[in-house]
Amino acid sequence: MAERATFDLATRVRSTAGAPLGEVFSFLSGLYFRGKMAYATAFASVPDQAGPVAGTGVFVITPNAGLRSPDTLVTRAALRRFAEVDVSADNPAYRRPLERSAKTLANDIGAECPVVLLGSIASAKYVDVLLGIFHDRLMFPQEFVGRGDMSRGGLMLRCAAAGEPLT
Repeated sequence: MAERATFDLATRVRSTAGAPLGEVFSFLSGLYFRGKMAYATAFASVPDQAGPVAGTGVFVITPNAGLRSPDTLVTRAALRRFAEVDVSADNPAYRRPLERSAKTLANDIGAECPVVLLGSIASAKYVDVLLGIFHDRLMFPQEFVGRGDMSRGGLMLRCAAAGEPLT
């Protein structure tokens, strides 16, 4: 976001149009988020009867805007607003938008569609909010158990490249 940064992504984030959320988070988070994006893009599946909210089936959890498509354009101002919000299940500024968008998605995909969480399963910030909406449809790869962020990121990149889904 520094004015002196001249690489393409920095220039687009500073523009009025912005840059895709997935691309920005991949840059900021490195291996972990790149792994999640590659894996989700490779294996997301949307039911035929799903409505328009389901889109590609890939969503990013944001600090203050709930679930968003990775194609959502974000600007420097949006990133600053993200940084102002504590990502905690107890924080209404984070929780309410996530609950609202998750409920909309749950209605759109129907009662039988599983929802796979590729984020942290060891903290309450995602699970406590999403479990109350998706219930037993909320799943995560069993291979995540006992692994740290970077290990999960590398695992997801390898699986996406090999075309082999996790269990």
